[in-house]
Amino acid sequence: MGPGKRHKGKSMAENIQAVTDASFESDVIEASKTQPVMVDFWADWCRPCHMLTPTVEEVAREHAGKIKVVKLNIDDNMGVPGKFNIRGIPTLLVFKGGQVADQIVGAVRKEEIVKVLERHIS
Repeated sequence: MGPGKRHKGKSMAENIQAVTDASFESDVIEASKTQPVMVDFWADWCRPCHMLTPTVEEVAREHAGKIKVVKLNIDDNMGVPGKFNIRGIPTLLVFKGGQVADQIVGAVRKEEIVKVLERHIS
């Protein structure tokens, strides 16, 4: 996609909710008791994170209703990444039933993310 070929009217915020240390318990832990939640741990300075964003958005769009996808900025929220031993970003954690069910580290291909998610989508 060249410049100017952005998706019409679909901003990231519209598509993927941002969560914080404060909202994590309700938006992720509690929410994962009804459907799997994938958390994208990222930071603004992280180039691979920006490279992964369109992939994560696509996965969120294609699995809407089956999985909830959220983002957590590790610079603004230090508590959650520490609690879940996030050592490098981008890291995707899949929560199910209030617990971490899977982890994907690095800017991986979409197929790899989908393969992991399919294990958790009933």
